[in-house]
Amino acid sequence: MAQLTLDGFLRRHAVERGSKIALRFGTQTRTYAQLERHARQVAQGLIAAGVRPGDRVTYLGKNTLSYLEYFVGAARARAVLVPINWRLAEAEVAYILENARPRSVLVEEPFLPVVEKLAPGIPRLVAGEKFAAWRGEQPEEDVQGAVDWTDPLLQLYTSGTTGRPKGAVLTHRSLFGLSADPGVHPPWYRWSDQDVSLIAMPVAHVSGTGWAIWTLQYGACGVIAREFDPHAVFDQIVEHRISKLMMVPTAMQIAVRHPRAHATDFSFLKYIYYGGAPLPAALLAECIDVFRCGFVHMYGMTETSGTITALAPEDHDPGKGSRARSVGRPLQGVEIKIIDETGAQVGAGSTGEIATRSAANMAGYFDNPAATAETIDAQGWLRTGDAGSVDADGFLYLHDRVKDMIISGGENIYPAEVENAIFGHPAVAEVAVIGVPDDKWGEAVKAVIVPVPGAPRDDASVIAWAAQRIARYKLPKSITWTESLPRNHTGKVLRRELRRAHAAAKP
Repeated sequence: MAQLTLDGFLRRHAVERGSKIALRFGTQTRTYAQLERHARQVAQGLIAAGVRPGDRVTYLGKNTLSYLEYFVGAARARAVLVPINWRLAEAEVAYILENARPRSVLVEEPFLPVVEKLAPGIPRLVAGEKFAAWRGEQPEEDVQGAVDWTDPLLQLYTSGTTGRPKGAVLTHRSLFGLSADPGVHPPWYRWSDQDVSLIAMPVAHVSGTGWAIWTLQYGACGVIAREFDPHAVFDQIVEHRISKLMMVPTAMQIAVRHPRAHATDFSFLKYIYYGGAPLPAALLAECIDVFRCGFVHMYGMTETSGTITALAPEDHDPGKGSRARSVGRPLQGVEIKIIDETGAQVGAGSTGEIATRSAANMAGYFDNPAATAETIDAQGWLRTGDAGSVDADGFLYLHDRVKDMIISGGENIYPAEVENAIFGHPAVAEVAVIGVPDDKWGEAVKAVIVPVPGAPRDDASVIAWAAQRIARYKLPKSITWTESLPRNHTGKVLRRELRRAHAAAKP
């Protein structure tokens, strides 16, 4: 198996297709030759600033060209990039900065005050013109030392079930190991250097940065959307004749219902890849009718570097029965098994926790060996925390989330985080957080609260309290006050019963 690295294929493309445009961002473009030269310059600048192999460097901002140039330069310097979700609350950003201990920070201007307050002693660069000017001052000579595919490359923070996020460390092997031999993959997985992709998902997610480097790996062109604005993204799809597109179902709904969608010729669009939440059958039918391209449902998580199973375009036919409701079969090189509470494998059709083993698995959680050992066993099997089953043909079906994660608008939200933010409010005696169906976001956060006797039941006060501690997208969209929470014999809150009771609720 070829041992691909981000650094290696960037060097190759600079030689083989140096004049080809690699990235577009607004009116700015970068060819592969320019991107290679800028990688050398950024690496030289970071090394001069004291960054050493294995050091963490961070980014706080939306999708930008500066971010990807910073990324390839950090990779050349064998540093590990840590993009931070710009939607996080200040306290959450502070925790990630404290945990990652970065040696350099790239930040967009609007978020500069946060970095100045939280990380005053860390060297910082400002994205955009200032970053370009700094980069232009650095030497163009190549740096010394080969990049190995076991080197850590990317560290993405995932929401934690205990309220603290964990940094999933992804190596070059994690990110490129499954695609090292493209000849074994089906047509929808393969790329051409003539493909044009839209990089619209946030770069702090594996669906953002992972999609961007997947584009660059094959010498294709990536069009960077600063964020998912439905009107701007729709224009970019048409203007640049995007052939491959990654979206979450919420974004697909916005795009397919754009006023111009039904009048646009999408013959240039080959595939839409989606994940993060199931796609309702009615919405899928609408998308197929409008976009008339292949659809690929991808399942994975940050800890697996993204996709590990996929439902191919030909299996999206509702006439194939339950298969169309699955998340497909494992990619080449991926093993999947369903295990019970003891870790023993269960048979076809039985429900249990999904475990996976492949080159795509993360190296572990940064500076957290205990959490790593709980997630990955000695044989390399990673417990996903999702419940599912596999049929006799190898198709995987999701049934529930073992860890009770809520997916709202493509963002992962853990109830414990929200509960921790609400606890301490003077009117709250107990609280349980669940996801409820939502027409726009897929799921919305609901808090079920037992009040302190005699305390006022003020929704706005509770939400304002939580807003000081967590990002706004994690805040409850609705609150229900109750006299008690359902619990089992050990006192554990039965979220499944709460979800069942509030399944028809609208936030």
